[in-house]
Amino acid sequence: MRRGALSVLVGLAAVVAPAAPATAATREYWVAAVATPFNVVPNGKDALNHMPVDPLATHLHTVVYRQYTRGFGRPLASRYGGIPGPLLRARVGDRILVHFRNLDFDAPHSMHFHGVRYKPSSDGAYLPPFSGRDGNVKPGESYTYRLTAVAGSRGVWPYHDHGADMDVSIAGGMFGALSILGRRERAPDVENVVVFSQLGGLQTIDGRAFVGNTPVFHSRVGDLVQWDVLAFGDAHHTFHVHGHRWTEHGTPVDTRTVGPAESFRVRWRERDPGTWLYHCHVEDHMMNGMIGLYRVRR
Repeated sequence: MRRGALSVLVGLAAVVAPAAPATAATREYWVAAVATPFNVVPNGKDALNHMPVDPLATHLHTVVYRQYTRGFGRPLASRYGGIPGPLLRARVGDRILVHFRNLDFDAPHSMHFHGVRYKPSSDGAYLPPFSGRDGNVKPGESYTYRLTAVAGSRGVWPYHDHGADMDVSIAGGMFGALSILGRRERAPDVENVVVFSQLGGLQTIDGRAFVGNTPVFHSRVGDLVQWDVLAFGDAHHTFHVHGHRWTEHGTPVDTRTVGPAESFRVRWRERDPGTWLYHCHVEDHMMNGMIGLYRVRR
């Protein structure tokens, strides 16, 4: 088979590949809003322009979502350093309970979820006098959001603070991703979360700016790789991975646009070893930090 034809079929195979039957489950998560210092450029360098970055502009004090063990026993390590928040996973048919605690003692917060079914009491949006405690979890208080992953929930969706200071919270990194598989869909071998947003005046991927600071993603030849792509803020971005393609409606593509609070996922079976760039293809965004490395081993 020709190489080009193979690349088209890879994406299709990832979608229709059989998987072991799965039954609906109740999935529980414990997530807290936590105030924390955050460095957008830990190595202090703009690798593209060979320039140092002013540390006064990149050292922030913000509030992030952090996952805990059952009953808020202890905090879990964050794959991305706190931005985005924890990746929450489920399958179609699952009931999802997200136990939220506000450990930021300066402001109320909440959690609002896209892509799933819930009652108004789990909406998480602050709108007096219509909203309740779900949209205004005060410092030190807790609330449980009750969600259901329905057939139309398959895919990747954002969650974020929708409290009284929603704009400030999102600008500071209070967001994350909810990844929902089909009932019998195969789970990927590797799942990468890419969130485009502006933070501290820089264009960031997962809260970091410039190669050497943004996440370095890894896979092996043969892996089924899934990219969860989201955007927050006021700008549109374009997701592009060098040397790779995926299929959409039977057509191979290598770049896709994502706007504020939009999200999508792409999959492929990895076959190209080496070190590759991934970035936003709005060139001004890329030069201002939205670029990283993807490494594939044999």
